[in-house]
Amino acid sequence: MVFSSNVFLFLFLPIFLGLYYLCPNRGRNLLILIGSYTFYAWWRVDFLLLFAAVTLWNYLFGLRIQARAGTQAARRWVAVGVIGNLATLGYFKYANFGVANINALLEAAGMQPFVLTQVILPIGISFYIFQSISYLIDVYRKDTEPTRNLINFAAFIALFPQLIAGPVLRYKDLADQFTDRTHSLDKFSEGATRFMQGFVKKVFIADSLAPLVDHCFALDNPTTGEAWLGMVAYTAQLYFDFSGYSDMAIGLGLMMGFRFMENFNQPYISQSITEFWRRWHISLSTWLRDYLYVPLGGNRHGTFNTYRNLFLTMLLGGFWHGANWTFLIWGAWHGTWLAIERALGVKAAATQFNLFKWAFTLLLVMLGWVIFRAENLEVAGRMYAALFAFDDWHLSELTLARITGLQMSTLLLAWVVIALCGARQFLAGRRHAPGMTLAGAGAALQAVDMRTVALRGALLLLFCASLLKLSAQSYSPFLYFQF
Repeated sequence: MVFSSNVFLFLFLPIFLGLYYLCPNRGRNLLILIGSYTFYAWWRVDFLLLFAAVTLWNYLFGLRIQARAGTQAARRWVAVGVIGNLATLGYFKYANFGVANINALLEAAGMQPFVLTQVILPIGISFYIFQSISYLIDVYRKDTEPTRNLINFAAFIALFPQLIAGPVLRYKDLADQFTDRTHSLDKFSEGATRFMQGFVKKVFIADSLAPLVDHCFALDNPTTGEAWLGMVAYTAQLYFDFSGYSDMAIGLGLMMGFRFMENFNQPYISQSITEFWRRWHISLSTWLRDYLYVPLGGNRHGTFNTYRNLFLTMLLGGFWHGANWTFLIWGAWHGTWLAIERALGVKAAATQFNLFKWAFTLLLVMLGWVIFRAENLEVAGRMYAALFAFDDWHLSELTLARITGLQMSTLLLAWVVIALCGARQFLAGRRHAPGMTLAGAGAALQAVDMRTVALRGALLLLFCASLLKLSAQSYSPFLYFQF
C-alpha cells in the first residue's frame, strides 16, 4: 500500500483516522500499532514477522543496556544489539550483491559459482533498522530512557506515515509525544494541507516526469541533448518524489498529533555540497553524522582523519541506499567533495548568493544523480559519455515521438517552482519592516490571510486534479521504496 493510491486515500486512511479519533487517548498508540502493521502487511504478511522480531530484539536490548548502564556489560549489550540489526540488514539487502560479485570472481578463475536463492528485500528495512540502531545507541549514551511500554516502542518503530521512506526518526525526539501529544483542529488542518502539498508534488509533478526520465536512461545511444534532458528531469523528479513523500509523512503525523522533523529545506539553492547535505534528506544526513561520522572520530584526530571520516561516512551512506556499485560511487563522489570543501574552508551556510558557486554545486549534484539513477555502471557510462560529447544537442526522432508537451511543461514548471521557492527562502531572512505602524501591520496581516486562503484554495484544486490523474495512471511507487 502506498500513500498515492486509491485504496489508501479512500479506504485505509478514512477508516484509520475515524477509529483513531473515536478511540480514547489511552488506546491510540495500540491503534497506531495495529494500523501500521496492517499497512505493512498489505505488501507481504510474512515479512511482518521479521518486522516484529526486530522490534522485540531492540526493545529487550534497550532494557538490558540500561540495566548495565556505565559498565563494560552495557558496551557488550549495545555491540551485540547493533550487530544483530546490521546482520539483518546485511543479509536481506546485500546478500544478493555479495554473492553475485563473489561468483563473478569465481567464474573468472574457472571455479563453480555459489548457488543462493534470490533474497527478497523487505520494504522499508533500511529505515526501521536505522531507527532501531539509533535507539540502542541513545540508550547507551543516556540520551534517552528506554521505554518499558512495548506497545509504545512497537508503535514508534512501525509508525506507518514514515515507515516506508522516512524521515529517519529517533525515539528520543518522539518519546514524549507517545505519552502526551496534543490534537487540535488547527494541527489537523496543518497536517491535511501538508499532505495535499506532498501528494501534488508526487502525482502531479514527479509522476509526470517519470516516463521522460525512464526513456532517456533506457536509450542505447543517447545524444548529448537527451542525456542532459534525462539528467535535468531526474534531478527534478527525485526531489519532488522524495520531498513529496516526506511532506505526506509529516502531514499524516500532524493529523495524528505527532510533529516530525523536517527532511528537506530547498536543497537546490545550495552553494556547496556541504550545504546541500544540510538541506537534503536531513534526517539521514544528521543520522550519519551522529552515529557514524562522530564515532569514527569526526574532526577530532587531525586533518587527514577528518577527510577520511567524511569520505567513509558518505561512502557507507551511499551503500545504505542500495546494493549496487553505482551507489558506492555516488557516495564516494559526495564524500570526496565534502573533503575537498573542508580542506578549502568552504562555509556550510552562505550569506550572499554567488551565481558561480550555486551553478557549480548544482552541476555536481546533478552529475551525482546520473549514477544514482543508472541501473548499472554500463548505463551510467553511456549517459556520462553523451553528457560530455557535446556533439549532438538534438533529440532523436524516437525521443520526439515519445515525449509529450505535458511532460516538457511539467519539467519547466518543476524548475520554476524550485527557483521561486528557493529564492523566497533565501530572501526571507533579509526582509524586515522597522517602524511599521499598527495600521500597516494590520493591513499586512490581512494581506497574508487573503494570500493564505488563495494558496490553500489553489492547493485544493491541484489536489483534486492530482486525484483524477492518479485514477487514470498506472501504479507508480515512490522512488525511495527501493531503499
